[in-house]
This record gives sequence, C-alpha cells and structure tokens, in this order.
Amino acid sequence: MDQVKPTRIEVEGASIAVRHRRGRAPGLAWLGGYRSDMMGTKAVALDSWGAELGLSVTRHDYSGHGESGGDFMEGTISRWLAESLAVFRHFTEGKQILVGSSMGAWIALRMVQELHKAGEGERIGGLLLLAPAPDFTLELIEPELGEAQRRAMDEQGYFEEPSDYSPEPNIYTKKLLEDGRANRVLDGIIDTHCPVHILQGMADPDVPYAHALRLMEHMPTDDVTLSLVRDGDHRLSRPQDIDMMLRFASALVERAR
Repeated sequence: MDQVKPTRIEVEGASIAVRHRRGRAPGLAWLGGYRSDMMGTKAVALDSWGAELGLSVTRHDYSGHGESGGDFMEGTISRWLAESLAVFRHFTEGKQILVGSSMGAWIALRMVQELHKAGEGERIGGLLLLAPAPDFTLELIEPELGEAQRRAMDEQGYFEEPSDYSPEPNIYTKKLLEDGRANRVLDGIIDTHCPVHILQGMADPDVPYAHALRLMEHMPTDDVTLSLVRDGDHRLSRPQDIDMMLRFASALVERAR
C-alpha cells in the first residue's frame, strides 16, 4: 500500500509532520509512544488496513520525534497533547477512533478530557489503547529513580538510560516529569463516554499488566474490554499482535457507525 505523503502544521512554533489519508468516517487517529514515530510497524499496518476499507487515517509525529521539527528536550505531555489536538481538529472530520500506543494512550485519554471540556466529545467514537502507559512519569519512572539519576536531574535537568529499542539512550527531563503530574488521569474517574478496548502484553517489561488493570478501575462507567496477551511484550508488533489490534479496531469502527 502506497504511503501518503507527509504534510505539516505549525503548532506552538514547531513544524508537526502529519500523514493524513482521506476517507470516510469513522476514521482512525494514531497516537504513538515515547520516542516512537508514525512509520512504526503498528502505525503503518493500521494505515494500510484503513486504506483497504476506505477509512480516513491520520498519523503524526510529536515535536522532537520522527519527521517533525522541534527539540525533543523541550517535549512534555502538555505540549504533545496540544499538538495532537491541533492535528485532530485540523485534519479529521466526523467520529474518530483514537488508537494510542504506550504514552499515546495517555495522550488519547487526555484528548478525550479536553474535547469534552470544549463540547467536542461526540467526535470520539472509541478508544483502542495498546500497552497503555498513562501517568508513566509519576507511576513507573519516578519510583525507580536512583541517587545518580536524581542528581543528574538536579544538576543538568535530565537523565539518560539505555534503551532496549534503540542504540540511542532514553532521555527523561525534569520538565517532562514535572509536567506529567499536571496531566494525571489515574487520580479519579475517567469517563470517556465511548467504548474502550485495551490490549496489553503480560510479558511487557516496560509497562506491567497490573497498570492496565489499574486503568480499568478508573473507568467504572465506560464499556471497557481488556485483552491480555500472555507472551506479549511492550511493542505488540508481532503478526498475531497486529491481527488482534486490527480486529479490535474493526469492532470499534462498526460500533461507531
């Protein structure tokens, strides 16, 4: 399937790269993970599948990621949320299924909150959350910080750690962690007013499946389904994982029609 060419939108001084495939609604809006980009395996598979069905598919890279401009070190949840909302409002029409991977699931949950505040909540037809990592800065990173990492944070404003997915280290800034507290979603009831499907690997070394179970506890009023993959890792990019993702996306699209 031919890839759509990227276009750009300026958001808060950063040039955000977007690949928008025109099609009918309900459409699919992809939200990637931390240090991921819109050309990853799952994002491309979702785009190709959507194209086969004639659905609109919208992907973008956060500032400091992939094809977008901006300084990664300046990135925060608030900034990437603002960019995602701008892309959503500028490129999509009608109901959309938000497909959020890892940190992208956190962005998706915050988008729903902000859209409802703005009276645009009816635009969301469903959520598909893959290895969701809401509040990961506060819940998964900060509790594991050692003395050397805290010292680096105080002295230089960030710390680095080896990545299992890239030769380049992961970088976590003090700004990112502080901003994460202002975007918490696991501190009360999350009411999305739409069906939600969570796909989580039980062998995920980065986001334990207990985190997905906790997320469900904060969504008591929504129609939420959790599917656990016993041998699934954090990427959930194997052929069988992709097949599951597309099956769940199909079910959400049908419900949103």
